Amino acid sequence: MAADDVDDTDRALFRAAVGPVQRVRHQRDRSKPKSPPPRARQHELDERAVMDELAAGRFDFSEIESGEEISYLHPGLGPKILKQLRRGHWRIQEELDLHQMTVAAATASIREFLAEAQARGLTAVKIIHGKGLRSGPDGPKLKRAAAGVLARHARVLAFASAPPTDGGTGAVHVLLKR
Repeated sequence: MAADDVDDTDRALFRAAVGPVQRVRHQRDRSKPKSPPPRARQHELDERAVMDELAAGRFDFSEIESGEEISYLHPGLGPKILKQLRRGHWRIQEELDLHQMTVAAATASIREFLAEAQARGLTAVKIIHGKGLRSGPDGPKLKRAAAGVLARHARVLAFASAPPTDGGTGAVHVLLKR
C-alpha cells in the first residue's frame, strides 16, 4: 500500500494512537568484524577418518615394532656410554640411510660412510637400517648386517639402538674414535 492510498482519517487516527515521534539517530559500528582464523578442514577430516578406521578395524600389533634393541660396547669402556647412546646424549653429526639397499650394498655403504666420518673427524653418527618389516621370515637383514660390520670395525667404540624419537630399533647411534 502506498502512502497516497491512506486517507486522512486513517492517518489522523494513527497519529493519535502513536503519539509524537522523534527520529532515532544511532551510533552503529559499520566496520567489518575480524574473519576467523583459517582451519585445515580437510586435514581434520583425514585425521578423524584415520582414528575411526583404527578404532573400528582390526589392528596387527606385530607391525608396530619389529626386532630387539642392538648394542655393542668396546671392551674396557663403561656401561654408562651405552646408556647415554640409547638416550641420545651425543649430537649426531651425520647419518646414513640404508633403506632399499641390498645387504652387499649396505655393507659397502657402511664401510665407506665410516671411512668418510674418520676423515672428517666425526665422533657421533647415525645409521638408519630400518626395522625389517618387509624382510619376511628371515627377519631384519640390514639390521643384522649393520650390527656385524659395526661390531668388527676398528674405529667403532660403541653403538646402540636409537631413542624412540630418533628411529628406535630402526636406527642405531654409533660412537667413533677420534
